[in-house]
Amino acid sequence: MKKKVVSLMLVLAMTVSMTACGNKNNAADDANAVEDTEAGTESGSSEEAVAPANYEEVSAELYDKELGDFWAAYQKADEAQTVSEKFALQAVAEAKLMEAAVVLPLQSKGGNYSISRVAPYTFDYTLWGNDMDRFHNAVVTTELIKASDVSTMRAKWAELKGTGEYEAWAKSYLEEQGYTLKDTYNYQLYTQDPTTWDILATSQSVDAEAIVNTYDGLMEYDGEGTLQPALAESYEVSDDGLTYTFHLRKGATWVDSQGRKVADVTADDFVAGMQHMMDAQGGLEYLVEGIITNASQYISGEVTDFSQVGVKAVDDYTLEYDLEAPCTYFTTMLGYNVFAPMNRSFYESMGGKFGVEYDPDAADYTYGKDSDSIAYCGPYVVKNFTSKNTIVFQANESYWNADHINIHTLTWVYNDQSDATKAYNDAISGTVDGTGLNTASVAAAKADGNFDDYAYVALTDATTYSGFFNINRNQFANANDTTKAVSSQTEEDAARTKQAMQNVHFRRALAMGLDRGTYLAQQVGDDLKYASMRNSYTPGNFVALEEEVTVDINGTATTYPAGTYYGQIVQDQIDADGVKITVWDPTANEGAGSSDGYDGWYNADNSWEEMSQAVEELAADGLTIDADNPIQMDVVYASSNEVFTNRANSLKQSIEASTQGLVQVNLIAAADNTDWYYSGYYMNYGYEMNYDFCDLSGWGPDYGDPSTYLDTFQPEYAGYMIKSVFINRIYEITTLHRSGESPLPCTIDE
Repeated sequence: MKKKVVSLMLVLAMTVSMTACGNKNNAADDANAVEDTEAGTESGSSEEAVAPANYEEVSAELYDKELGDFWAAYQKADEAQTVSEKFALQAVAEAKLMEAAVVLPLQSKGGNYSISRVAPYTFDYTLWGNDMDRFHNAVVTTELIKASDVSTMRAKWAELKGTGEYEAWAKSYLEEQGYTLKDTYNYQLYTQDPTTWDILATSQSVDAEAIVNTYDGLMEYDGEGTLQPALAESYEVSDDGLTYTFHLRKGATWVDSQGRKVADVTADDFVAGMQHMMDAQGGLEYLVEGIITNASQYISGEVTDFSQVGVKAVDDYTLEYDLEAPCTYFTTMLGYNVFAPMNRSFYESMGGKFGVEYDPDAADYTYGKDSDSIAYCGPYVVKNFTSKNTIVFQANESYWNADHINIHTLTWVYNDQSDATKAYNDAISGTVDGTGLNTASVAAAKADGNFDDYAYVALTDATTYSGFFNINRNQFANANDTTKAVSSQTEEDAARTKQAMQNVHFRRALAMGLDRGTYLAQQVGDDLKYASMRNSYTPGNFVALEEEVTVDINGTATTYPAGTYYGQIVQDQIDADGVKITVWDPTANEGAGSSDGYDGWYNADNSWEEMSQAVEELAADGLTIDADNPIQMDVVYASSNEVFTNRANSLKQSIEASTQGLVQVNLIAAADNTDWYYSGYYMNYGYEMNYDFCDLSGWGPDYGDPSTYLDTFQPEYAGYMIKSVFINRIYEITTLHRSGESPLPCTIDE
């Protein structure tokens, strides 16, 4: 049910995202190689596996055994008295998560070669939320932009950031260089049709990426990363930090898909939107739990009168949010779809109801079923949608800021990923306006003479794609269709693998035994194999201490000065625990430090050391692992995709070599991406997951605090990614962090 679960579609759906970043896209200005789809409760499995009778009890025990150190450390962060102390203690918890080796960071988004007609940093720029998918301000040329000009523009953006002058400068610069600007943008993003057009009832990015172009929120990040007024012209915060009052602009309107006025945008639209979001529980409601007064209670059913929830229309153009506790990152969430407005009367005209059990399958319910069944208040309306072909967005003539729309026709072009060079060929022909390059298209670009002039390296972003280890596997074929992705393991094999996977040294042996450089080279080539590599779940430079902090590192009081990056503290704790992984390199990034761009996990000697310890411990528990009795590990992959196939084979070779044959990797071919997704990504619960190791998913941040990552490994269903390691820890969450009673403001590193 959590938001930013993102699928690792790394190769052929290489989108131009020149400024998109954060929850999914890269640091603002670059095409990337990842298609990104959030898996929520609306994932669409046709049938669900039945949980074993003792599944919850076993899950609870496993959580305590495998992630208990993480959870204990994480709860201490809730007791922090300052923001910086909180960050430091979260870093200690992150170290424990990495040491548990239930999740193996693989890469960020970006770091691949790209070509584009889109000026860098002319999309909305942010590391979190939905704004990076808003394309109305994009500056697009009729010609591919030379790599040298991309470099010049990046440098100028860094110089002008925060001044509001970059977009105008970019237009002028491109024209001076002989480029012709155009008002159309053909965007090669999508590999899946949106599942709904109801932005408030979904947590899937395949939906949000499209729908976010159809409405405005209260605030919006511009291309320089500055939070700007959108439907709210201004706001103020009470002295105690608990009440935010927004003053809406007058004259903004709702229109239907034909551009006909439906209603004026008023404060009640945000109240209606919030209630519908909480009623629908499509997967984003967690973002307001413990933040907005009585949000948790309404979502759980404890409170049934929505007027008791801390959002109200003071009058038509004054909106008020009341918070449980001060939250300084609150405004960064306001462009997010969880805060999207919705016209109450239009929703009700489509069969929608408030305050009752949400039933999207009701006979009279049509809201969000297609692009004609929603109202629009954003820069675009959907002109045409042809399944698995194109989605065409046309500028909304009634948009309050219509004079500042650069792109009047935005077209998404479908790519089924069956042709490794299609995206490149389409970019050269102009069918799409840019793409990331995989190994096949790099070769094509070099052969065509386009590589040297136009290819540049895309920047990376805050998204972390990971591998996940099954520690409680119960499914050995896809739960939605048991004829797909069928394991060859015997019952004895399965029992042995499960026992081995519940040993931390065994998991570390696998994590340290995967040659991630060779693995990523299958996508981007040898010369860029480290460019997007990430070594921690939370990027090490995501936040930094605002003031000096002293924390306990294994009994030693350790003082960190203001400006210390989160990653440094993570590494210090890992080093103190004697685990041989490197998740922070203070010399990387020209001495600024980084958790990216090198392989801090792979080491065959360290892998064997951990494996030897695992073999000894497991033998004491009655499990023999030797050359004649290897552990079987199933890895499902999309066999229709050349790059995914090559990656899977690379994984098999390196793990089997590092473990000296004590692990046998079984590659299970899924006929297409959909079958691959149903091996785990599309499923809702840990007991439905069909793999021993999965590399098709990741997480992008929702806001500027490490909790946006670490919360996903909380116990109970509160931690969305916990299902990816095949457990669902069920007990009452009573910590300050989850109750919303924390005395510490939620923070953003600005």
